Amino acid sequence: MPLVQRATGPGRVNLIGDHTDYNQGLALPMAIDLGVTVAFSAGAAPSVAVSSTAFPDGLELPSRIEPDAAVIAALEPSWARLVAAMIALSPPSTGGALAITATLPMAAGLSSSAALSVALAEVLGDPGPPEAVARLCQRAEHLIGAPIGAMDPLVCAGAVAGHALLIDFSSLDSRPVAIPPGSEIVVVDSGQRRTVRSSAYATRVSECASAAEVIGPLGLAHPADLAELHDPVLRRRGRHVVSECARVQEMCGALEACDLVAAGRLMTESHRSLAAEFEVSTTVLDDLVDRLQSIPGVLGARMTGAGFGGCVVALCRPGAIELSTLSTPAWAVQAADGTVARRSRRARDGAGTPSP
Repeated sequence: MPLVQRATGPGRVNLIGDHTDYNQGLALPMAIDLGVTVAFSAGAAPSVAVSSTAFPDGLELPSRIEPDAAVIAALEPSWARLVAAMIALSPPSTGGALAITATLPMAAGLSSSAALSVALAEVLGDPGPPEAVARLCQRAEHLIGAPIGAMDPLVCAGAVAGHALLIDFSSLDSRPVAIPPGSEIVVVDSGQRRTVRSSAYATRVSECASAAEVIGPLGLAHPADLAELHDPVLRRRGRHVVSECARVQEMCGALEACDLVAAGRLMTESHRSLAAEFEVSTTVLDDLVDRLQSIPGVLGARMTGAGFGGCVVALCRPGAIELSTLSTPAWAVQAADGTVARRSRRARDGAGTPSP
């Protein structure tokens, strides 16, 4: 029986700090206990047979693929392009069969693509530390036309259970920040679907790059620098990033002080900035945030991820939100380990070998 390499990439929810990663700013995401599992069975064939429980049709990919965006863009079905990009950048030593299963919803803003890519990094080769995994997965996303920052793959690889991860994207330094006792984090699906490639995400990246040509990386800028941005759109984008980085720092202090009221307030302020200054929220997301905040025991809520749809994250007292009463899927999530922490734990426990 062939040996099976198996890895689960966790999804992520961002507590605060959206659209700061590609601006060399700060963010505070956490990995969650929903994810994507990949099982790779090595075989003698020079190809990789790929199947997914989310899609009816499998396909075969070469075990050696040119890391060229045009080559990968021509592949069908489109869902397999990220798999192909990861194989191109981290080719397996043999062909075989790759089976994908998930508990994480797709296109909901919970980083199903990063969960998949970090799991693939684990089973296809020797991925190394979280920063190396993040850069590899980021390159794969860029190959398929998604100009993401490093946040999603870095937290999906490097998170620590029970903690969010404070990330400084000017250096990729990170440190865990404990989630206080007496709190609950609930993720609610808005039902509004979007993907990075089909939304205005790339436009926001371009706008921030234009602003950075004037004042430098927005995540390193100061409020006074914004006066140099004469274009009102670029000034709004910059104002969000600068204020969001300040909120991330305040949020860490609030969590470390177990001040859940202050933490919730900062999350709500973040959502207002994402809606008004960065213009990535929607009426559906805004209404859901308002609805959740009207529930006693909900301390704050905000959209999470790139925006234009997806999910809202709420910081609550335990049990404040009765999930079954909501009209869209919702989860009370726990802060989970990333793939590297899981790998390290298996190695410590003597269970780092492939399973039969």
